[in-house]
Amino acid sequence: MKRIRAATFAEASDLSASWVFVDIGFASKAKSCGLLVGSGQPLEMTFSHLQSFLVCLCAEDVVPVNLVIEAPLSIAFNAEGNPTGRSVELRNGKSRYWYVGLGCSVLVASTHLMRSILEAPRGREIRLVEGLVSFKAQGVASSHSMDVLALREIALQRPATRGRIIPASALKLSSSDRLESAFAVAGMDFGIPPVLSVE
Repeated sequence: MKRIRAATFAEASDLSASWVFVDIGFASKAKSCGLLVGSGQPLEMTFSHLQSFLVCLCAEDVVPVNLVIEAPLSIAFNAEGNPTGRSVELRNGKSRYWYVGLGCSVLVASTHLMRSILEAPRGREIRLVEGLVSFKAQGVASSHSMDVLALREIALQRPATRGRIIPASALKLSSSDRLESAFAVAGMDFGIPPVLSVE
């Protein structure tokens, strides 16, 4: 079995699993990332601090972990080979496409993070789940701590009142679209994870 792979839909709703929630960012000095481990309290930290922490956490040879990253973990191309949106990136006439603006930034940050975890010398099985907290109400301030708390609520509360878990099979906008791991172009094909969507 692969050490790092997309979680199954059932694993993305497993209340007994070990969970880590990440709101990833990329900044030179700011604490642009949020981290929440299991039932603990959220932390805000720089990208390098988050990277070091997760490399150590994921290198431990213990039970598998569901790693939720609030970033595009899969991408889509249309029949002509051009980038296209996924179903989760459209809501109420608004879009948050993976290939535009902040989506690109957090995709690059996630690629660097996953390369570091992959190259750790040993470690537990990591099951990837995508988080989506991009559609916030107008005037609501962004908070890395609040974002990871919202993702935990979707994963671990039943019934989840603020969102839902979307299977990988429901991510295409068109049947002719091609989905792939966001990391495949970097030689790290982890598959297509389900999405925890905060609504």
